[in-house]
Amino acid sequence: MNLHEYQAKEILSGYGVRIQRGYVASSPEEAVEEARKLNNETGTDFFVIKAQVHAGGRGKGGGVKLAKSIDEVYSISDEIIGMNLVTPQTSKEGKKVHQVLIAEDVYYPGDSEVEEYYISVLLNRSSAKNMIMYSTEGGMDIETVAEKTPELIHTLDICPEDGLTNENAKKIADNLNLSGTAKQEMISFVKALYDAYDKSDSSLFEINPVIKTSDDKILAVDAKVTIDDNALFRHKDYLEMRDIREENPIEVEAKEVGLNYVDLDGNVGCMVNGAGLAMATMDLIKQAGGEPANFLDVGGTADSERVETAFRIIIKDANVKAILVNIFGGIVRCDRVANGIVDACKNMKDEISVPIIVRLEGTNSEIAKEIIDSSGLNFYSAVEFKEAADKVQKVLARA
Repeated sequence: MNLHEYQAKEILSGYGVRIQRGYVASSPEEAVEEARKLNNETGTDFFVIKAQVHAGGRGKGGGVKLAKSIDEVYSISDEIIGMNLVTPQTSKEGKKVHQVLIAEDVYYPGDSEVEEYYISVLLNRSSAKNMIMYSTEGGMDIETVAEKTPELIHTLDICPEDGLTNENAKKIADNLNLSGTAKQEMISFVKALYDAYDKSDSSLFEINPVIKTSDDKILAVDAKVTIDDNALFRHKDYLEMRDIREENPIEVEAKEVGLNYVDLDGNVGCMVNGAGLAMATMDLIKQAGGEPANFLDVGGTADSERVETAFRIIIKDANVKAILVNIFGGIVRCDRVANGIVDACKNMKDEISVPIIVRLEGTNSEIAKEIIDSSGLNFYSAVEFKEAADKVQKVLARA
């Protein structure tokens, strides 16, 4: 589950990480109120207005601007709230901005001693350890730094059982060329950051930039956080931070009815039971010259109601030119699945206009094939994987 910057900073602050302070607002009027509150608390006269969307590169799309007065807070917030923000990490349509963060300006006027760093904590799956990635090149796209100056990126694997040691934190501060008060500040910052990552059950904490002010304070100016969905049962309060407006509406609908669905960019819809078989089916579609339009695991109870729900979700994607149903009947019998498919398609006969390739293998698969073949519907039955691939290729050629 992705979080907005203001939510990520709330978590960081709760674990003792110094942050750029700010308040979220949903209207220009509210933005002005929050700016005045921030001025009273911090003395800041300039305010950074940041669009709150689940995407990086907001500044490049005009979603991060500096307001030098209360009047500018209103006008800039009015400009950003409601806009479709297009960044390198969004679609060409962009993401609609519903909220802005009104943040203090932490770059002191005329201060040439501010330094920016990049620090992230994430799961290194290849080593089965947590990893801290850091660089002196903060404020830049880390991908660009990795491509052009990879020697400026440092990584440190941390064993989850041992945790981050004081020696680890010192090494990071040394590699960032810090000394004195700034070094001690960075050591404390890194330890608190890792603690936040670990105890919140996150899969990513990315701070870009981390800054060192001229008076040697270390603080997080931005924050990108992804919480591990599988651990949300331990963090009920984090569930309240979920913003479904930022999520794919089809994926949200599928999740509400208990289907495992991921939207993709292809032209062949998939309905499969089991994650492993679903991945293999996507490979099958690629080999047939198509592109999977989705990952959809209907689970072990593929009855007519569940199949109909799955079909309705698949056909919401206008790019779908064919649907491949690939079900292994182990727990559930193939003939029951076949009857479910036929009943669902009869109920939706005016809604489904694309051909459907059906491969049912397992218990009572021969009976299932007879049910599909005698249905009179726009079905292509298959027994083997290759046969299913050939039929996918055939219907795509006609599309």
